[in-house]
Amino acid sequence: MELKPHLKKLGSIIRAVLTFLFALLVLGVMIWAYVAGFQLATSPYGIISFGFYGLLLTLHVLVQSFFAVIEHWRMKARTVDCTFTKTIGFTISAFQEDPVYLRECLNSVRALQYPPEMLRIIMVIDGNSEDDRYMMDMFREVFADQDPGFFVWNNNYHTWDPTQGQQDVETGSVIGPGEDADYIIIDDPQRAEVERLIKTTRCVCIMQKWGGKREVMYTAFKALGDSVDYIQVCDSDTKLDPLATIELCKVLESNKKYGAVGGDVMILNQKDSFISFMSSLRYWMAFNIERACQSFFDCVSCISGPLGLYRNDLLQQFLESWYNQMFLGTHCTFGDDRHLTNRMLSMGYATKYTARSKCYTETPAQFLRWLNQQTRWTKSYFREWLFNAMWWHKHHLWMTYESIVSGIFPFFVTATIIQLFWTGTLWDILWILCCIQLIGLVKAAYACILRRDFVMVFMSLYSVLYMTSLLPAKYFAILTMNKSSWGTSGRRKIVGNYVPLLPLSVWTAILLGGMGYTIYEESQMNWSTPAKKAEIDFLVFGCVAYVVYWMIMMGLYWLWFRRIIRIRTKSYTLNV
Repeated sequence: MELKPHLKKLGSIIRAVLTFLFALLVLGVMIWAYVAGFQLATSPYGIISFGFYGLLLTLHVLVQSFFAVIEHWRMKARTVDCTFTKTIGFTISAFQEDPVYLRECLNSVRALQYPPEMLRIIMVIDGNSEDDRYMMDMFREVFADQDPGFFVWNNNYHTWDPTQGQQDVETGSVIGPGEDADYIIIDDPQRAEVERLIKTTRCVCIMQKWGGKREVMYTAFKALGDSVDYIQVCDSDTKLDPLATIELCKVLESNKKYGAVGGDVMILNQKDSFISFMSSLRYWMAFNIERACQSFFDCVSCISGPLGLYRNDLLQQFLESWYNQMFLGTHCTFGDDRHLTNRMLSMGYATKYTARSKCYTETPAQFLRWLNQQTRWTKSYFREWLFNAMWWHKHHLWMTYESIVSGIFPFFVTATIIQLFWTGTLWDILWILCCIQLIGLVKAAYACILRRDFVMVFMSLYSVLYMTSLLPAKYFAILTMNKSSWGTSGRRKIVGNYVPLLPLSVWTAILLGGMGYTIYEESQMNWSTPAKKAEIDFLVFGCVAYVVYWMIMMGLYWLWFRRIIRIRTKSYTLNV
């Protein structure tokens, strides 16, 4: 009996070593394929070529899509009904929310088709000033017939000052037991009231001192304690499908090894701007291809904040370590959902995704706010990548492989673009621009087939946002990883953080400088050689193809946008 734990520990060490060697193998192959530049096919004079590295990326996309499709078939084949025996703590995190989105969120929560007696609803507001009270008033209005509970907390779990508490006793604002003015308060008396209210009242709204989203989530998790079986997370800008909670619950009930499950998050305001429309397409790819594939191997990397369900007994075990996460000596206050998922994975439990559970959420429609959001997400991605690497050995090798590929891809892309712009030819620059759109178009066409919706063809336009904005933002995010904030302002305020525009300016200067240098170098060359004459033909045809592509895509987008406008117009009625 004593030998078994030692053998288990030895097996874990061996698995960790083998996983590490596998990660080195994947990394080594990717670096060799990129640096060696081995060509599988090439045209005369080497003007156009297809290399081994390109083949690897193509195979990666195909394999990823294949397993995603298989996982979707599994979802559709799942016929087990929900038992409706699990109690759920439904938590809503709110911060300066747009009243329209908040009302839609609360109404959708109220309409959830899960037994009311098994569902406890808690909304925690990050802020306790008069400017935040409209959110509590709206909660009171929506759940008026549910006898809701309310509390305005002067502090939160981590800002209580016993010295201030003693001053309150001495001034009479707080009276100790038996009206003893000499009574010393050690714990925040309001904390006990918050916990009592959340554990005894079905619908509760708490306003607390500002502390960031992680503080808000911690309050709901901590106050619930072990009083529920599952905890569902939701953001205040999320509109849920009535069956969302049931479908999530089905997955967790189907296997005790499943620690958490996320649903399909779609965009509520996709018609607001080009940015929000592109985000809606990217969301579909991220959830229905990337996370669906991860779900096949039981290792979804991030249970999204708008729609996720966790086993509460497991969550309570790592609640304190999740909240107190440190990185390079700084307390982490962003990347809450990704780290919550990583903590579940670190315990060896599987994380899943189901497209049968759906919700809609708001996404930034303005470029600057979107860029701030993406920068914040990139910070958490790279930080959590390092944490996640420690637990690769506890899960399928796909988790290791995908982490390596997705982690090094931006650096290879950056190196390729800078190299071609500064040391290549005019055709090299045009060819990389054409390849970027060609790859995007192929992926978009594949997505059209999988989704059975022609609108996915516009996904090819997302590559422009990636190359011009997201790529330089990644380096800015890495350099400022320790800067903590929500990353996006409340939706009632105008974004005033223009710092993320700095890396875009630097990136633009690098590319324009490289292009100018290449044009100068090319102007000094002899264009009468056979190779240069052939290159001229490719330049002409490439320019024509590139311009035609953009004319067609912009024309299609304009037609799609006009169609949306007509639909909106028909939906309006005018009463005189």
